[in-house]
Amino acid sequence: MNDDAAISALSALAHADRLTAFRLLVKAGPKGVASGDIAERLSIPPTRMSFHLATLERAALVRSWRDGRRVLYAASYENMRQLLAFLTADCCSGNPEICGDLIKLAPVCTSDACP
Repeated sequence: MNDDAAISALSALAHADRLTAFRLLVKAGPKGVASGDIAERLSIPPTRMSFHLATLERAALVRSWRDGRRVLYAASYENMRQLLAFLTADCCSGNPEICGDLIKLAPVCTSDACP
């Protein structure tokens, strides 16, 4: 990943609705979620949700495909991993042990209220 791609991805995530939608899609898995369902779950008007999903897709953080009349969205796990790797590549001047095991810092979400 280069600087421009990282800036695009981070800019796309720098909005509460988009960050929440992205986290919902990460949790949902590769089967994805219909755009209308995302809007409903997040209590966001469908047209506004479409705008936010398009922003995430342009930043290559999500992908979309048609399933009949529905448009499904899923997180792009590979691009998410590339962004995380980019952000931590030079961790503490080449001493990655200082950064620790980042996955242990992530809270485990088990509630239905999780994004």
